[in-house]
Amino acid sequence: MIGALTQLLVFQLAGEIVARGFGLPVPGPVLGMLFLLAALVLRGGPDHELQGTSNDLLQHLSLLFVPAGTGIMVHLHRVADEWLPLTVALVASTAATLAATALVMKLLARRGAPKTGAAP
Repeated sequence: MIGALTQLLVFQLAGEIVARGFGLPVPGPVLGMLFLLAALVLRGGPDHELQGTSNDLLQHLSLLFVPAGTGIMVHLHRVADEWLPLTVALVASTAATLAATALVMKLLARRGAPKTGAAP
């Protein structure tokens, strides 16, 4: 498990280094995830240890939201002061996510639909 956690953290560190080094407006962990995806594609998927560690982390994913919830409670006065922009951003991003998901689903459904009139 330590090897797999180290591997995940190394990819996150690489993403942070690239994001900060090039001044990119993308969070380092997102770049690290992309680097990890590329490495997994190149080597044909995760090994057993990485797969098991990832599943263990996903089972306790709710614990990773505790720091975010604590941060909201600490800065609750800022949330109260800026409720309108936060609400607009939340509604707009939710609508954009729903629209993008619907478009991708429609595209994939059309792509996977059997062709009519084709010979078996």
